[in-house]
Amino acid sequence: MSANDRPSGQQTTTAASHHPARNATRDSAFIKACRREPVPHTPVWFMRQAGRSLPEYLKVREGIAMLDSCMMPELVTEITLQPVRRHKVDAAIYFSDIVVPLKAIGIDLDIKPGVGPVVAEPIRTRADLARLRDLTPGDVPYVTEAIGMLTAELGATPLIGFAGAPFTLASYLVEGGPSRSHERTKAMMYGDPQLWADLVDRLAEITGAFLKVQIEAGASAVQLFDSWVGALAPADYRRSVLPASAKVFDAVAPYGVPRIHFGVGTGELLGLMGEAGADVVGVDWRVPLDEAARRVGPGKALQGNLDPAVLFAPTPAVEAKTREVLDAAAGLEGHVFNLGHGVMPSRTRTRSSARTR
Repeated sequence: MSANDRPSGQQTTTAASHHPARNATRDSAFIKACRREPVPHTPVWFMRQAGRSLPEYLKVREGIAMLDSCMMPELVTEITLQPVRRHKVDAAIYFSDIVVPLKAIGIDLDIKPGVGPVVAEPIRTRADLARLRDLTPGDVPYVTEAIGMLTAELGATPLIGFAGAPFTLASYLVEGGPSRSHERTKAMMYGDPQLWADLVDRLAEITGAFLKVQIEAGASAVQLFDSWVGALAPADYRRSVLPASAKVFDAVAPYGVPRIHFGVGTGELLGLMGEAGADVVGVDWRVPLDEAARRVGPGKALQGNLDPAVLFAPTPAVEAKTREVLDAAAGLEGHVFNLGHGVMPSRTRTRSSARTR
């Protein structure tokens, strides 16, 4: 039986599986929901909850570049904890950025305000692959330090590790920055499939190593975030993306932690994303959760999926839309309430009424 076929909670174990921080969180509502076990209430957390909309986040980040902030353990700890203090959410997510492991191995990139990650020398040829060396724990000591500080503070509240998926990382590297059409990315994928396969396989190794560092430091679950994969048709995803994503999930399977997979605009890919090895499939707001469950199939929990824009509506509308999500989730094997994408800037609210069930 492969790691992808093995039910959640039945993975092989390692010594790191018994980290004290994970032992403290194993009976939390979030972990139970991820494992499709009965829960005392629907657990709630929000993507991009650690920042953007919180005034205390804007204050501590003032004058500090994004990538610099990701490498400052005390600041990472403070930012990660801020939404837990304010909203009493059921899980914290490690404050980082998807390009942190690339920066850690020496890729010349920066996150430009209002633009996003910009790569000085894009990856376009086979010779360029040599720049993607292995990532070791020594490349990211600030991650281990920050997670140690966080788990000591969080106690029974789980910490979710975080990484970007190979396709999205590859798109940034090939395009040189954000792209609406991903034309260079797709040109490589279609025109030089072996180079593409080698690129995303290399990125899968780097991403798997980055998640291992977080798990070994005490993270109770991990989320693989594939921002741009919704740009692909299912056949292209199966052929050109799924093997690399599966390699990431296989790399962390021995730890036995829940693995979440999320992408934007991925309604047609939900089943394949679960097939890649996720225990929990994140769903954006475009597909109702009951329909998403049908597409994903049995044996997976779901996460989602309130439209982030709803938070700008009056409170009664937010409550009504939240109830719609909960009603659609009523028959699921496991459900973690979340937004269908990240919290938008300049908007903060108290915890959703999802805990009513």
